[in-house]
Amino acid sequence: MALVRQEIGDVLRDLRQQKGFTLRQVASRAKVALGYLSEIERGQKEASSEILSSVAAALDVPISQIMHLVAERFEAVETVVIPDTVPAELVTNYDSKSMANTR
Repeated sequence: MALVRQEIGDVLRDLRQQKGFTLRQVASRAKVALGYLSEIERGQKEASSEILSSVAAALDVPISQIMHLVAERFEAVETVVIPDTVPAELVTNYDSKSMANTR
């Protein structure tokens, strides 16, 4: 299950790295403690709207872009369909191969 805080953290880290900033640089520009920003990027802490706004400004990225990227990540996860059964053709192929290996 994807968590909002994890996806926000991943997006913030990706944007920071794309822009060539260190964690220390962004934390300083956003006036956020380095350790706290690190925890946000790792999905261990929730970013308040105020912190998110400061970090977005430090990255020179609108919050709407951050949220759009987060939404895209959730959409990708939500569209993955995981069957609850194994398709019959896979079972047949597996049984045929396993029988050949026991001979």
